[in-house]
Amino acid sequence: MERKPSSDVQIRINSKRQNSVIHPVQADTPPASSGASPLVCREIKHFKKWVSWLIPLIVIANTIMLIITMYVNNCPKNSASCIATFLGRFSFQPFKENPLLGPSSSTLDKMGALDVSKVVHGGQGWRLITCNWLHAGVFHLLANMLSLLVIGIRLEREFGFVRVGLLYVISGLGGSVLSGLFIQTNISVGASGALFGLLGGMLSEVITNWTLYSNKFAALLTLLIIVVINLAVGILPHVDNFAHIGGFVSGFLLGFVFLIRPHFGWVSQRYASSAPDKPKYKMYQCILWILSLILLVVGFTVGLVLLLRGVDANDHCSWCHYLSCVPTSRWSCNTQSASCMTTQTGNQLNITCSSNGKSGTYILPDATTSQIQGLCIQLCS
Repeated sequence: MERKPSSDVQIRINSKRQNSVIHPVQADTPPASSGASPLVCREIKHFKKWVSWLIPLIVIANTIMLIITMYVNNCPKNSASCIATFLGRFSFQPFKENPLLGPSSSTLDKMGALDVSKVVHGGQGWRLITCNWLHAGVFHLLANMLSLLVIGIRLEREFGFVRVGLLYVISGLGGSVLSGLFIQTNISVGASGALFGLLGGMLSEVITNWTLYSNKFAALLTLLIIVVINLAVGILPHVDNFAHIGGFVSGFLLGFVFLIRPHFGWVSQRYASSAPDKPKYKMYQCILWILSLILLVVGFTVGLVLLLRGVDANDHCSWCHYLSCVPTSRWSCNTQSASCMTTQTGNQLNITCSSNGKSGTYILPDATTSQIQGLCIQLCS
């Protein structure tokens, strides 16, 4: 039985989403010379798959920065006691001073931690960036870098190093700005703000590229659960949840700007014989792009101006401190810096904590500032 020539061309769209389907698109094909015309099928990879190298490089850079920080810290020289002394000058501060296996706070401050007073009064605005490349210790570094590898590599493969790199750096800055507005008595370090920015970008990417997902609500619900759990961890003491929130909001808005993709209808039509007459992006994508860009510019401008003027946002929001720490019977949210009174008599150093009255006597001739600060923190903790 003779078959009619077929003019249908099936195009398989490989969008790197789960449960991809074959979508038929009408296209003019030359008539077949023989009686039978097989169905033509083309696989279109309209999303370039990138090789991830920036995220691993960021992990290496953060690791190197911790090694350099530990070298500068030189615990045996600057502290009365150390952990893992066999590591020499790379040994860690005592657990009472730093339970994350890391350097002293004075060393982190020296290396570029976020110190609001130095940003506002010392003109050291670069600390808003450098603090994102420092970590309080080995445990802190491992937690952040493992999460970064899981989240960041996937994003870089889909969107390339330029967009993901900008998303990472700008989100980290957003986290630093919000942290500086609310936490002004302690230093802050870590890549958590930038990491939460990537999470926020993933969430907005699902929303703005809604038509490319087959399991839309499952993907959205999964991301929301991950975000809520991670933000909930931030209410524990000594965790800078304001950096998390600032990074997440920045990344969420940046995702609408950097991670936008053409909708499926335009992609499928461009491979048909006729010129595409559908717009590349849907109306809601364009609206979200414009609104997000405006909010980003206004938000960063206002935030930086308030921060550099020395504004304490807690004075204008009496309940906002609960976003970073919720006091319970098991822990306190008092994050005031340790303050001690010291007297040096010969080789004997007497230290008294101002907050709890505890005192200690140490045989330390010519005690350094770092040694005194470390002992003070142990007494006040």
